[in-house]
Amino acid sequence: MRSHTLYLRSSFIPSQSSGTAMDPLSEILAVLKPKSYLTAGVDAGGDWAIRFGSRPGTIKCHAVTAGGCWLAVDGMETPVRLTAGDCIILPSGRSFTLASDLAMTPAQAQDVLAYARPGGMILHNGGGDFAFLGTRFEVDSGKAGALLGTLPPLIHLHEAEDRNALRWCITQMMTEMQAGRPGGTLAARHLAHLMLLQAFRLHLSRQAGDRVGLLYALADPQLGRAIEALHSDPAHRWTLAELASRAGLSRSIFAQRFRERVGETPIGYLAQWRMMLARDRLMAGREPLGTIATALGYVSETAFNTAFRRKTGCSPRRYARQGR
Repeated sequence: MRSHTLYLRSSFIPSQSSGTAMDPLSEILAVLKPKSYLTAGVDAGGDWAIRFGSRPGTIKCHAVTAGGCWLAVDGMETPVRLTAGDCIILPSGRSFTLASDLAMTPAQAQDVLAYARPGGMILHNGGGDFAFLGTRFEVDSGKAGALLGTLPPLIHLHEAEDRNALRWCITQMMTEMQAGRPGGTLAARHLAHLMLLQAFRLHLSRQAGDRVGLLYALADPQLGRAIEALHSDPAHRWTLAELASRAGLSRSIFAQRFRERVGETPIGYLAQWRMMLARDRLMAGREPLGTIATALGYVSETAFNTAFRRKTGCSPRRYARQGR
């Protein structure tokens, strides 16, 4: 399948030297380094079924623009009915099937889309009954598990305001790529950024509840303040008392709620976040180890080396060489 690649790295990664603070969700997306691959839409007709293969390390996003169909996601027992305006997000890139009738033998997506033009629509089985648009985001698979692993295999956004917001982004991306106007690539890049961000916002605002995971914890106003403090100054030697104060909770209640919602202790999460930032800086290859160690709160380069080796199984220098 042909596709057009939009590199979002510059849109998501904060400047190391600007000193500009970012909120935790923006930083998480920056660390994941999503690259959007804008794929063609499909206009299907009659009886049809299409199978989309597994793509680990990928977030898939699709919006139904006309008609309705069934969606069957691998690992989920119950198929989902989609109608015009619905949007689906598959955070882990699982295989799935879209079909007018799931009993049919599906065509393979790579065959259906083999001659698709980036940003265009392709007719399948005559078209006219069902249409969808989609994109996918490839992310840093080494970090996706830790940051996205608690999300469900399928996020189905079907509230009117939710689906309209995402469908608009996808439709505008396709329009920009088809029109070929000056600045179209940059416009599509920002629209893709907005779509992914909006999808997470909408899901978290409606589904946070008592679910476990960092992204869900961000929707908790008190825990969110503590996580924002950790992200704003990862080099600080944070104590449980300081973080509890930021959250407006007692130490015991804060520690219990943080572990229950994030799945990790506050100090354990800080150590994990420092390592993710360290890997980003090492891959960039622009700073000496001592500078990285100081920026992330380690008392010496030796202490940083020890912590990094314990977490990753290799030295910072070896990690940087292998990554590049």
